[in-house]
Formats: sequence, structure tokens, C-alpha cells
Amino acid sequence: MNMVVQGHPAGDLPSTQVVTEGLQPFLHDTCTTLYAPSLVLSRPDGDLAGGADGFYHGDRRMLSSLSVRVEGVPLAPVRHMLRAADKTTFRAVLRGVGEHTADPAVTLHRMRSVAPGVLCEELEIANAGLQRIQLEVVLTAATDLARMTDVKAGRPRPALPARTEDGGLAWNDDEVTVRLRPTSGSPQVEPAEGKLRYQVELPAGGTWRAAVECTVVADEPDQFPAVARDAVPWSPTELRSPDRRLGRLFTRSVEDLERLLLSDTQHPEDRFLAAGSPWFLTLFGRDSLWAARMLLPLGTELAAGTLRTLARRQGATTDPRTEEQPGKILHEVRREALDLREGSRLPPLYYGTVDATPLWVILLHDAWRWGLDPQQVRDLLPHAEAALEWLADHGDADGDGLLEYIDTSGHGLANQGWKDSGDSIRWRDGHLAESPIALCEVQAYAYEAAMAGAALLRAFDRPGADRWEEWAGRLRRRFRESFWVEDERGRYPAVALDADKRPVDSATSGFGHLLGTGLLDPQESALLAARIAGPELDSGFGLRTLSTDSTGFNPFGYHIGSIWPHDTAIAVYGLVRAGFPQEAASLAGGLIAASEAFEGRLPELFAGHGSLVDSAPAPYPAACRPQAWSAASVVLLLQAALGLEADVPGGTLSLSPLAAHGIGPLSLSGLQVAGVPLSVRLDAEGRAYVDAPDTLTVQGADRTGEPA
Repeated sequence: MNMVVQGHPAGDLPSTQVVTEGLQPFLHDTCTTLYAPSLVLSRPDGDLAGGADGFYHGDRRMLSSLSVRVEGVPLAPVRHMLRAADKTTFRAVLRGVGEHTADPAVTLHRMRSVAPGVLCEELEIANAGLQRIQLEVVLTAATDLARMTDVKAGRPRPALPARTEDGGLAWNDDEVTVRLRPTSGSPQVEPAEGKLRYQVELPAGGTWRAAVECTVVADEPDQFPAVARDAVPWSPTELRSPDRRLGRLFTRSVEDLERLLLSDTQHPEDRFLAAGSPWFLTLFGRDSLWAARMLLPLGTELAAGTLRTLARRQGATTDPRTEEQPGKILHEVRREALDLREGSRLPPLYYGTVDATPLWVILLHDAWRWGLDPQQVRDLLPHAEAALEWLADHGDADGDGLLEYIDTSGHGLANQGWKDSGDSIRWRDGHLAESPIALCEVQAYAYEAAMAGAALLRAFDRPGADRWEEWAGRLRRRFRESFWVEDERGRYPAVALDADKRPVDSATSGFGHLLGTGLLDPQESALLAARIAGPELDSGFGLRTLSTDSTGFNPFGYHIGSIWPHDTAIAVYGLVRAGFPQEAASLAGGLIAASEAFEGRLPELFAGHGSLVDSAPAPYPAACRPQAWSAASVVLLLQAALGLEADVPGGTLSLSPLAAHGIGPLSLSGLQVAGVPLSVRLDAEGRAYVDAPDTLTVQGADRTGEPA
């Protein structure tokens, strides 16, 4: 993500969510209803009432406020519930109305649904009392048509005047028209105040209903259109488990992922995952690639769409302004430039990322192993070859055998790995590393990409496999020579090398990204597994981004002490691949426990205080939720726990549920391998059973003729 340190939220906000100009609004108590590229952010009572609240479409705020009031009657919110990613309900009690005992008698039920470019709001007032009541219900709306960048930066804009249109309200500027009209009920329209006023008379036991619909008409088509409900690129999935936390986490995550899907305007059949709500509902190289990789057990269609969408935009020239280079995979795409803090400004098509390019090659390789059609793989191999050339020619700009980055534009991201805030790469004593910077995890990605690329080239009879294996071997040696440092606990790899090729000695969650990639030998892997399992990094709720013994450790630091679910899931997967299932199971269990505090909707990140301090994790106030790679993490956790690996070209499917302690028994259906349904069942004794294609030899599990 491109949340630079200068853009971090500061200070506290009052409960009304009035944002001081210049501060990024907090999101931790925001209710999100989503169908990308549209979403609604509201208070828990359902109102859009300041801060980041609003109905958005395509990075524009189409409604900045929307409230429901009953004249002269206080509303007492009692519950809101996320029915689905795109449907939320809110209940409130009308205090003192129609009551003949101490029990509430009259209630308001708001039912919200979102579709691309459309917000529907249904109101229902029920009178369970014994007497007739009369009420005046007022729905008030306004819009500022602010751009998402202005909202994120805390730059308020004045509300626009409303007019009467089609029995409702309308607003517009030169680019978009917004209409709010009643679809049931007959309100009095007051455009000067932005109000729809309803007169309600209800007998005992009676119910009143009304509904409004807000629609958006824009001059420009969506940059990345929505995906139809029946075009989700995976089959219906189901997880059955006695652990309700795990079940809720899985169900909520898959539902959120369905609504984060977007399509490529150039080829609408190609779908990918937007990075996250609300700030990142667009194509991000790194995020979309990681999320697709995590979801490979659900099928290869999403991976193929993600790979092709990014390949169409692969770098072809050298442009210092956008940081484009031949073969490079982009960082993000937006309709217009993105203004960050202190002069930083990202162009609409921005390539400032060091890791998306190797991750693209790795995803192609892993999708091939999971059964992506060979012709589709073959069609993408020229892009893989260009990406590999970028590793050697541009990724390793100084020719030292390692990948490094520097912001050549002068106004882009200072840090260009996944920890891309300005203060994320620091020494143990707290001072910041100077660029060019070579990140430890990027060396692992590059090694894995070179080896994966070699395997693909060899399998498809293309030249270059030996070259890339040799290149990977040199990188592995350089890493061992350059990155390893030592403290009182022993040896470990530094987070990075700085501009002078000195190892930056802080201990971080980057260890998890190294494991299982082939970059380390067994002894080195054991050292890192022990570090990850220690209390300085393992918080009990997931993996901290920075060790607690580092100066500047901050549980609320964006990349310097917080916990990112995707980061933890990658470490769990790496631990399993490296042969440390016990440590993996402990880390996975912590993340599942943390999910309970977020109602199964894991955020982008949360605070890193840990289970020894708090009984539940505290939210990071500005975290996005839902976030694609956070939601996809549960699938990677399950894959790791089951030890599930596919090698369709080699004709095998293997399971090794050594890290499944604490999550079984369970059954998981709706998976796919080579386009064919796959189901897995794990019994209480840890034995695995699969219903898999007959074309694959199953290792480590028994076949069953019945679906799991």
C-alpha cells in the first residue's frame, strides 16, 4: 500500500467523526458495505455523518451525508449486522413512543444494499405497542462529490446545492450526476435542506415501509468495471468446522473477496482483486498478485486474469517520471494522480515497486502447478522472460547480484517493498536506512522467481533455464555473504542493506517471507523459525512487523510493530514449507483468535500489543477493511495447515496436515485443481481424506468417493 509515514493519522477524533483538516480520517468504527467499485462507509447506526463516511463510486464520494431522524424522538441504536459484503442492516429503538411498559415498543430497521453505482436504503418502522402512533420521519442527504484523495487527506469540501428531480433530490458537477429518489413511500421533498419528509401513522401492530435509491451517472466509464454476481472466478466454497471462529472467518472472507473483484476494461473476462476498501479499490500489482496466489486452491481462473491484466500493462520503456522500466510490473493504477504528503505525488500509472515483478513470475509458476491450461501459460511466457530480464538489468541496477530500489522520480514512494511507509526500514537503534535499499524478502522473491522461471522455460522447451538457475545461485551466495548479522540470540538476516551495503540490523517479520523459498539452508531456516516463534515477534495474535526489542517499536506503527494478517499467513506458509509445522500452527492459531475481535473480517492491519497485554487485539484506527490479501489469508492458512500442494504437470497432489493442530476436524469443499473439483476432509485424529481427480496421484491422504 502507498500509505507513507507522513500521511499517518495523528491525534484522536471525537465520536462525531468530525475530522480536523489535514488529518486522515480513522476507520476503526466504520461500517463498510461493498460492491466494488462502489462502497458505503457509515456510522454503526447507519448514518453517513462526517469523516470518511459516504457512498462512493470510482473514487468519488457521491453522498457525503445520509441520516434518518424521527422528529422529537430520540433514536437508540441497538444493533448493526453485516448480512453479506454488500448488505448491512441497522436496528434502533424509538425511545418513549407507544410504550405501555418499560419495554421498547417501536423500532426502526434500516436495510442497506450496494450494487455498482447504486445504493438502496429501505426503512421499516414497526409498532409492537397497543396504541396508534403518529411520526414524522426525515431523511436528510448531501454530497460534496469529493475525490477519494481529498477525503483521505482530510481536506473538506463544501456541500453542493440540491435540486428537486423525479420526486427526489439530485446533485451534479461537470463529471457526474447523483440522484436520490424514493422507490416507495411519498415524501415531501425539501431541496434547500436536502430532506425527504414522511408522515407516518401506524396502528397497534402495524408496519410502515419506505425506500430510496441513490444512482450515479458519470461521463466517463468505470476504469475497472464491477464483476457480475454470476461471474465469480471460483466455485461456491464451504468450510465445516466445530471452530465457529474459523468458520466465520472463512465465510466472511470469501464473501468479501467476491465483492472486491474488478474486471479489465480491455478484456472484461479477466478479473482481479482490488487491493482494499476504501482507499485502494483499484489494481495493485503486489496486492493483487499475492491475493491471487493465496487463492490458488480455489482455482486458477483468478490467477490467470490477474496475470494477463498486469501483463497488458507491463513496462515497455524507461520513464523516470512513472518509474516504468522494460519488463517491470506496475505498482498501482488510478484515474488521476495521487497526492501524498510533503510533495509526494504518484502518477495515475505508477511502477514504483520492487517486488511485483518477481511475484508475477512466481504466480505464473504456481498457477501452472495448480493446473492452469498449458496454452495460457505458454501465451504468458514472453512476459515472464521480460520480467526475468528486469530482475537482472533494472532490479539489480548496480550489478552486485542483489535487487535494490530507490525513488528515481523524487516524488514517489521512498520505500518500494510491501512495507512502503517512509519509516519502515530502520536500524535497531531507530534511525532510518538510506536508499538505495536492498530488502531481505525481495531477494527471496527474486531467487524463487528465477528458479520458477527456469522451471517454466525448461518445461515449455524455451532457452534460458540454466542461465536463471545460475543467476539464482549467485544471488543466494550474495545473500548469505551480505545479510547475516548477529546479536545475543544468535544469527539472523538483516531487514535490508542500505546505500553503503551495510546490513540494517533490525529483526522483522520479513523472516517469514524468506522461509520455504529455497534461499536458505535448513540450519538458517531453523534459526528464523525460532526467531518467529519468540515473543518479540509472535504477539499471540499474529506476527509483529518489527521486534519489540527494537528502538522505535510501536504497536500502532504502520510497519514498525503492527500485525498484518497477510504477513502472518505468509510466515505460516513459509514455516510449513521449511519443515516447522508446530511453529506454524501456533502462529495460525493466534491469527484465528484475532479474527474474533473483528467479526471475522480481518482488517489490513491491527495493533501489535499482543495477547500478554490485551485479551483481544486493538484495531489500527486507519486500517482498510475489507482488504484483499487479509481476506485471502484464511485460504493460505488452510492450505498450510493441510500441507496441500499441487503439481499437476508432475501428476501429483500431496497433503501433509502436520500444522493442522487446533483447527481440525474440518471439511473443505469448492476447491479446484486442474479445473476439477477438489474436496478435503480432516478427521479428529488428523487423518486427511480427499475427493480429487483420478488423473492425479494423491500422496499423504486417502481417497474418498464421497464429497468431503
